Amino acid sequence: MPLGEQPRPLTSSTAQTNRPESNRNHWLFSVDPHNYHWDTLFVKGKEMWRGAGSRPDALRQLKHVRRGDRVLCYHAAPERALYALAEVTRDPYPDPHDPEEKSLVADLRALERLPRQVSLTELRANPGLRKMKFLKNVRLIISSVSDEDYQEILRMAGIVASPGLPLP
Repeated sequence: MPLGEQPRPLTSSTAQTNRPESNRNHWLFSVDPHNYHWDTLFVKGKEMWRGAGSRPDALRQLKHVRRGDRVLCYHAAPERALYALAEVTRDPYPDPHDPEEKSLVADLRALERLPRQVSLTELRANPGLRKMKFLKNVRLIISSVSDEDYQEILRMAGIVASPGLPLP
């Protein structure tokens, strides 16, 4: 966060959840902004996310995603930055548009755009995030994010918890 800029506290609408925080997992979903821009999710509010495609590594990860999990929305090149937060509203299911029934999709609900985007360069420069799987292989479409890494990323984006309200 730039010097002098104050982190923004959460609002009660941001803190709503479908799943208790202790049972919630965190994920990073990466998309090519030329093919899908996270603003699309914000325009629609809720959408079936088909970003895993037929990539075996992405499909393996998507099978572990559950309703209520939080998603850090990342734009790959040219932006290379975390953009927003979303929530999984439905466990992964077969893609209805895939005639071979090999792909999975998950429904996402837009939560909020980050107060400030966090670039890949900033993520890599943070020593607290050095074990993050995504930073070891930025070609991953879906990557799990530890609770500690998730909290640090939110802090970097300018989101802090308010008394009585958990982080999104």
